[in-house]
Amino acid sequence: MIREHQGFVFRTLVRMTGSREHVEDLAQEVFLRLYRGMDSFRGDAKLTTYLYRITLNVAQDEWKRRRKEQAHTSFDDPDEGWVDRLGRQEADAEQILNRKQMISGLERALGELNEVERQVIVMFHQEELTYEKIAEVLSLPLNTVRTHLHRGRKKLKERLREGRTACATIV
Repeated sequence: MIREHQGFVFRTLVRMTGSREHVEDLAQEVFLRLYRGMDSFRGDAKLTTYLYRITLNVAQDEWKRRRKEQAHTSFDDPDEGWVDRLGRQEADAEQILNRKQMISGLERALGELNEVERQVIVMFHQEELTYEKIAEVLSLPLNTVRTHLHRGRKKLKERLREGRTACATIV
C-alpha cells in the first residue's frame, strides 16, 4: 500500500504545504493514520479516497501548526514545488532566473488561496483527479468543486499579475 501510494502522498503534501522540509515526517503520519484507522474504515468509499482525505487532513494540520509558529508562511524556495512539472531545459542564466521567479510567485500565490481552493487546484492540476473524485474526497457537491477551481484559478491569475507588476515597478 505504501509503495503504491507514496508518490501521491509525497506530491500532495509538498503542494499543499509548500515545503519539502518535513514531508517525510508528514508522509509517515499519513500512513500511520491510515494504519490506525483501518479498523474503523467502513468501506463506504474506496481505500484511495480514504487515503486522499487523510493526506489532506495531515496537510491542513501542518498549515495550522505553521500559522501558530509564525505569522507568515514562506514559499521563498524557488527550487521546490512545481519545478518537476515545468521541465528543466534552460538555455541561459536569464531563463533560469525567470523560471525560478515564476515558480516562487506561483508558490506564494498558491499559499495565499483559501484551504479548499488550494486543495482543489492541487488535486485537479497536480494529481490530475477528476471533478467527481475531488468531490468525493472533499465531500463537496460537484458544482462546488467546479466553483472552487474557477475561483482559485482566477485568484492565482490575479496574484501572479500583481507579482509581475510589483517586480516591474521595482526594476
